[in-house]
Amino acid sequence: MISQYQESLLLPARTFQSGPMNTTYEDVLEHIDSGILLFDEDGVLTFVNKQMYGILGLNRHSLLGCTLLHLLSNIQLNRFKKKQVLHGYREMMKKGKPSYEFVDEYGRYWKVSLHCGEQMKGCYLFTFKEISDYKLIEQTAYQNDSLAMLGKLSASIAHEIRNPLTAIRGFIQLLHPHLHQLGKEEYAKIILAEIDRANDIIHEFLTSSKPSVPQVAMIPVSALLKEVVLLTESEALMKGCEINFYPLQEDMIISGDIKQMKQVVLNIIRNAMEAITEKVDDSMGRIELGASREGAEVRIFISDNGKGMDICTLDRLFSPFFTTKENGTGLGLSVSDRIIKNHGGCISVSSRVNEGTRFVISLPLIQ
Repeated sequence: MISQYQESLLLPARTFQSGPMNTTYEDVLEHIDSGILLFDEDGVLTFVNKQMYGILGLNRHSLLGCTLLHLLSNIQLNRFKKKQVLHGYREMMKKGKPSYEFVDEYGRYWKVSLHCGEQMKGCYLFTFKEISDYKLIEQTAYQNDSLAMLGKLSASIAHEIRNPLTAIRGFIQLLHPHLHQLGKEEYAKIILAEIDRANDIIHEFLTSSKPSVPQVAMIPVSALLKEVVLLTESEALMKGCEINFYPLQEDMIISGDIKQMKQVVLNIIRNAMEAITEKVDDSMGRIELGASREGAEVRIFISDNGKGMDICTLDRLFSPFFTTKENGTGLGLSVSDRIIKNHGGCISVSSRVNEGTRFVISLPLIQ
């Protein structure tokens, strides 16, 4: 029965005469919040409610009497929706799954359910319902569970990680006079500063990704970016990419926590390195870093030519614990976003698959 129906779905459209339907039932179906497609035993579409026309983005009453093939050939149905219709057909009709979930081009979550069998008298009813709110509740519950578990482990993790960092810091301080004699005192300062920053990052992680109140100071944007380049250029070369820093045309000063600002920019640059190592072609990886004044704000940009991101990934990019990395925590960009918001700014991102990604950090300037 199922195989015969699957074949009939792909038959050409034919003349269809709508059978009698109780007008009360029809009115009810027209006003529910789910989209409805009803196919008869021959695979012909016999009923579509107004919610379904809105979901498909098609004109009302343009589909009655058509089959799946005719629906897919409708020039008003966009490419993304055609792809989802075919995917749902494979999942439910070919694989026999009773439901199928997908994310549309606007980042909304949908659930498609199939009702068939004897109670449907040979007909096949597909219902489309938006479940974005349920997904949000589900994600929030998962995050709360993860935060609770993280809190239980925090004390032991802090002890195990901070002890070796403290030892390393002590030995660097002992070596400081020797590095001074060699004219390499700057290296010792950078190492000590990075150890302190690592301790701060561990603290942020163990406090469930809630950044502490910024320790406000005057930060020259040019000096901040130059130091970040110094910290990352050797790692970038090892990963097959180069960092192009565009010198600033004017001096710009922001107010904020220098350690947190470095953490944000470094995190985005290291994400860019990983995106470059995962891209499909063998072209040279390139990361561009710079800043410009836009009115009373400075716009710091970090762009790369890595693998890029699709719209679904972009939609959840700053969500805690969301990650596309095999061993990632999903806290890096979430923490970065909160840090920038705590400084009165914002982060925006644009990306295209196989073309690259561009982050822009907007922060208020000190006039």
